[in-house]
Amino acid sequence: MVTLVVATSADPASIGPASSLLAMPGWHPGPSLQDAASYTNKEVRLIKLDKRLVVENHLDKRWEEATGETVDDVVFLSKHVASSNRPALTIHPIGTPHLREVEALTAGGKPGWAAPPNPRIGPWFRLLKNIANSHNLVPEFEVTLEATHHGPEINSPTMFVEIGSTEEYWKRQDAAQAIALLVWEGLGLGERIAVGNWSRDNDRNKILLGIGGGHYVPRHMDIVQNDLLTFNDPPYISKNLEKVGVGYGYVSNMGITQLIVSFLIYLENHISMPMSEFVADT
Repeated sequence: MVTLVVATSADPASIGPASSLLAMPGWHPGPSLQDAASYTNKEVRLIKLDKRLVVENHLDKRWEEATGETVDDVVFLSKHVASSNRPALTIHPIGTPHLREVEALTAGGKPGWAAPPNPRIGPWFRLLKNIANSHNLVPEFEVTLEATHHGPEINSPTMFVEIGSTEEYWKRQDAAQAIALLVWEGLGLGERIAVGNWSRDNDRNKILLGIGGGHYVPRHMDIVQNDLLTFNDPPYISKNLEKVGVGYGYVSNMGITQLIVSFLIYLENHISMPMSEFVADT
């Protein structure tokens, strides 16, 4: 089983960390995926695309069909955009459970859908905070989680790792190197073991399903810093699923159901549920 790390030349905050990662030892040319180049290192496959990542649906299935390799999880490298323009390093799961069938898909995904969460999210968030501090990126850069809010559509456990929030910061080499180091250490490509690689043989795991809490889920972040997996819903919902703010949507019954179903499917397929401690927070 392999981990896909996905970058695109259309995004400086994506190709920058990918280039820094490929400058590290152990990489070799891999098979092409519909004319996209790939590189291999141990059980990691880095794919370089040329389109917006949020429209690259079913990359896991496409890779499996092209190579015969089973995809365990997926990490997308991307830019982060915020109205505050504040520099940030972010991690988040993906999905669009807040969208209704009649709403436009401006950022990929599909209405009422959420991808399985990558179990590395919590451990990598803590690792990223350590790396950012050691590389003197803090306090200039905020290190934060985000809630789900975009695609692409995919079935494997997935997360986005992002640099924000303007072109100046998307191109920052020190930020790119920090993200590259996160992936390098997080996937165990160096001398250390991988971070956040769960298995059925692990001791009792702690799992968080977070609902609500705003786009940057501060309450959930507090919990995650105490060694929990994260799976957050969109910033668009409140506890009672009513509309929140001008321009925001809401999660229908289908959306919230799909969010929870996706989470439980992940648990069934990847984690021994009797050995896990389940925590819900709203």
